[in-house]
Amino acid sequence: MNLLLLEEADFIGPDRVVLSDRRLTHMQEVHRSAVGDSLRVGRIGGLMGTAQVLRLEAREAELQVTLDQPPPAKLPLTLVLALPRPKMLRRVFQTIATMGVPRVVLVNSYRVEKSFWQTPFLEPEAIREQLILGLEQARDSVLPEIVIEKRFKPFVEDRLPAIVDGTLGLVGHPGNYPPCPRALAEPVTLAIGPEGGWIPYEIDLLAKAGLQPVQLGDRILRVETAVTALLARLF
Repeated sequence: MNLLLLEEADFIGPDRVVLSDRRLTHMQEVHRSAVGDSLRVGRIGGLMGTAQVLRLEAREAELQVTLDQPPPAKLPLTLVLALPRPKMLRRVFQTIATMGVPRVVLVNSYRVEKSFWQTPFLEPEAIREQLILGLEQARDSVLPEIVIEKRFKPFVEDRLPAIVDGTLGLVGHPGNYPPCPRALAEPVTLAIGPEGGWIPYEIDLLAKAGLQPVQLGDRILRVETAVTALLARLF
């Protein structure tokens, strides 16, 4: 945990917070904090800064916070992601938060098993938990927006063109396509498929919506690896 993220409910005054959950445990067991120590903190959805430990007890800590720093800039990106398998989904949420993705649209695909949509990891609180872990790692305080679109065709035909408008539209897909571009400064809409990739019908629809296929080479990558590799290359 490289940043203590503060919830609104933590504040007992304009510049005072009380912590009594896993963040307190982290302070005690990892930071080995003591009264007077300074820690990096951020208010979820707001500014970042530092906090001084005023009181540290077995079951709670009181901190005085100074929030005077903006969070790091997000990537100019909307990520359209075929729903990964549940075991991988948690890691993907952490990855996108760590790397600064501001908006993710989870979509269905022919190769996405129906059972994936029943996972408890798609519950709002479960999503938020993983995003916070990613923000803590990256020292960021602004949660990505997660949008769920269970119907592929209506989303791609009716809503995706408006998202792509004014951006460079790309879809990652193995095959005889141009290499993924590098070090872009312009806004990007990027689609990444499931393990096994998009089917040709889906690639055609995505192309009609304004996304051109690009590839990273001959290797077939896991979803979480593809996300990391594509984002690192694009930006």
